[in-house]
Amino acid sequence: MPRKLLCEYGPLAYRISRLKVCAVRSAQNLLRREAIARAIQPEPLPVLVYRYKSLIRRQLTLVDMRLQNNKAQNLSLAAPKINGVLIRPGETFSFWALVGSSTARKGYLPGLTLRQGEAREGIAGGMCQFTNLLHWIALHSPLMITEHHHHDGYDLFPDYGRQLPFGCGTSIQHNNLDYRLKNDTQNTFQLLVWVTDTHLCGELRAQRPLPCRYHIIETCSRFVREPDGIYRCNTVERRVTDAATGKLLEQTVIRRSHALVMYDESHIPPEKIEKSP
Repeated sequence: MPRKLLCEYGPLAYRISRLKVCAVRSAQNLLRREAIARAIQPEPLPVLVYRYKSLIRRQLTLVDMRLQNNKAQNLSLAAPKINGVLIRPGETFSFWALVGSSTARKGYLPGLTLRQGEAREGIAGGMCQFTNLLHWIALHSPLMITEHHHHDGYDLFPDYGRQLPFGCGTSIQHNNLDYRLKNDTQNTFQLLVWVTDTHLCGELRAQRPLPCRYHIIETCSRFVREPDGIYRCNTVERRVTDAATGKLLEQTVIRRSHALVMYDESHIPPEKIEKSP
C-alpha cells in the first residue's frame, strides 16, 4: 500500500504541508536572483500586440453559480495588482510576486479549485482563469514562458462556448505553482488587465512593433473511447510568421493532450467519439 503523504492526514496536516511548500518556494525564489517585473505604468504602451477577453460566469455542470460570482470578486481583487505592469528586457513576470497571497483576510472568497482531478471549493478559487488569459496572450508574443503548470490528464467539464483549444489552460497555487514569463528581447512589454461585469479582459502592448506574428492552431481534436474511459485528445501548435511577408518562420507543437473525461458522456455528441484502434 503506498505511503500516505503528510497533506493526506487531514485539514491541519494539509495546512502544515502547504506552509512548508510555500516556505521552500520562497527560499528558491530568493536564490534565483531574477529581475522580477514590478514597475506599473498606467499609460498604455503604443503598440497593441494582442488582446483577449474571457467570460467570467460560465454554465458549468454541477458548479454552484455562487462560486462563479465569488470568482468574479477574486479576479477583481487581483487585476489591479497586475494592470499596467512593464516587463522590460531581461525581466521576469511572476503572477504571485505581484498578486501576493490570496487569503480571506484580503477579501478573497471561496471559489472552484481543481486538485488531483477533482473540482473542490477553496479560498480564491477560479484564479486560474486569470493565468489562462495571460497564457493565451503570451502565446501570441515572443515572451518566453518559463513556468507553466497544467491541470494534467483530466477533462473536467463539458464545453460551454469554448473559444480556446483544449489544453491551453494553467494551474496555479500560491506560491509554489506560479506562472512566469521572461522577456529575452530588446523590446519592452506591458500587460493591461481589467474586469467588467461579464468578462476578464487583457492586452499585451509593446514599445515597438514586432517583426513576427504568432498563430495558435488546434489539430487532431477528438474523443477516443479506451478500455478505462473516454479521452479527449488534440494537438496545439504555434506558427510564427514574418510580419511583413507572411512567410512561415517556425512551427512548434506546444501541447499534446490525452485527458480522461470526468463528466457524463451524454454531454459529448456520439458521432464525435471514436473507438481506440
